[in-house]
Amino acid sequence: MLTLLATIAGCLLGATLSATAAFSQTSGHAGQLPTMNTAGLANPPIGHITFCKRHPEECVRHGKQVAVTLDNDNWQDLLEVNHQVNRKVLPVTDLEFYKTEEYWTLPAQYGDCEDYVLLKRRKLIAMGWPTGALLVTVVYDENNEGHAILLARTDRGEFVLDNKVSMILPWYETPYRYVKRQSVENPRQWVSIDDRRRMEDDVASIR
Repeated sequence: MLTLLATIAGCLLGATLSATAAFSQTSGHAGQLPTMNTAGLANPPIGHITFCKRHPEECVRHGKQVAVTLDNDNWQDLLEVNHQVNRKVLPVTDLEFYKTEEYWTLPAQYGDCEDYVLLKRRKLIAMGWPTGALLVTVVYDENNEGHAILLARTDRGEFVLDNKVSMILPWYETPYRYVKRQSVENPRQWVSIDDRRRMEDDVASIR
């Protein structure tokens, strides 16, 4: 797995390995990635509610609500969009830029974590990805602070597009605790995530 992640990072940072070569190294991990379990409806973030009121066209279903079959072309979609948006948008908090705690929007130049996510999602939908395979997801990060990432659902597992790192990681390889995400069926609905990995790690550490 470390070899895979290093290859993806090198591709994103402009190393000589092509995106096709990076994709080929994911093949050996098909069927091995833990599934993310959900546990019923959750309250949508207030920022997402107000975003959908301002941009209703961004909160409707597009395409079949299934995981995407990962191939060379759509793997490169993920790589390019993640890299492009991470380079284009400069990080700034909502409080600094908009003078409010929560303001979700499509960024032109500056944005908070959720703004990166919304722009990546829009670009991938324009490339033909279905909304059910691109889920805005709320987590607690390594500092136990709220953070948003984009979760790409594929037949080889769920991958994380994140503004904090250039690598596209399998969800379970991130340091985050997963809280809730958009529903596969309805972009306006959210579901809670049953993330038991931390609990299992804690139990294993005291055995």
